[in-house]
Amino acid sequence: MLEPERILRLEEDAVVLLDQRVLPIEEVEVRCRTAGELADAIRTMVVRGAPAIGVAAAYGIALTASTGDDLAEADRVLRASRPTAVNLAWALDEMRDDPSFEHARRIHTDEVGRCRRMAAHAADLFAPGTRALTHCNAGGLATGGYGSAVGALLTAWQRGLLEHVWVDETRPLLQGARLTAWELEEASIPHSVIVDSAAASIMAAGEVDCVITGADRIAANGDTANKIGTYSLAVLANHHGIPFYVVAPTTTLDLSTRDGAAIPIEERDPAEITARFPARNLAFDVTPAALITAIVTENGVHRAPYSQSLAGVGATA
Repeated sequence: MLEPERILRLEEDAVVLLDQRVLPIEEVEVRCRTAGELADAIRTMVVRGAPAIGVAAAYGIALTASTGDDLAEADRVLRASRPTAVNLAWALDEMRDDPSFEHARRIHTDEVGRCRRMAAHAADLFAPGTRALTHCNAGGLATGGYGSAVGALLTAWQRGLLEHVWVDETRPLLQGARLTAWELEEASIPHSVIVDSAAASIMAAGEVDCVITGADRIAANGDTANKIGTYSLAVLANHHGIPFYVVAPTTTLDLSTRDGAAIPIEERDPAEITARFPARNLAFDVTPAALITAIVTENGVHRAPYSQSLAGVGATA
């Protein structure tokens, strides 16, 4: 399991990030000495995953405060770096009254603690011999340590409940094939990478017992934004009678957003898909709450109606 400081950390003169663009082939660190450099690293996915982005932003504000640079400008630049993940705005809001190194590091520590607690709650949903399918990457790399959905898989494996993990490759940047598979390999958890379009056939063959994903933003009614392709999996799981679980910290909840229609969906450079033909590169989609069996946070397992079960739930240290 990756130590949190190996994923991202705050030093006296820089925010240091493990470059997720080149994993698992290389382990390279990127040093960001300004908020502008950090925002660029977030945009280009040196660091990605909603909780990890939030931690990185907190570190960026602490670094800016220590150098005496413009905090308002740093906040503006970081806040605009990626629009869908709500943890980014949450962390920046948290840092407003106390932009210290100590506060930023506490945000990181607390996020890892939330992951461990939600993983324990989510593992309670697993039966012995569970074969799980996951999409994108929701491990320590995406959360700053331990992981949300992948953290749940790790905990279930340690309890002897998990038999196998199907890992969607997650086009176009292959976060599943590159990052989730690597993290599962590091943890010695049996897994197989599949192309995204194979999920339906694997489910139809009776080889999937649950689908488990992370989230980038969860609206008040339970509609959930996650990596593009998640909605398709939820529809397939519903058709095949397979439970669909979302595991995410309360820092990912956006109770001020009524439903998924109001969640901003990032569109990335079409060149990530093809350099020759016109393309549209939606980075996320929204899974309707009606397709989600349970949403798991560090506070426990939440079930529909989510407008009630998530109401008043706030981030806990």
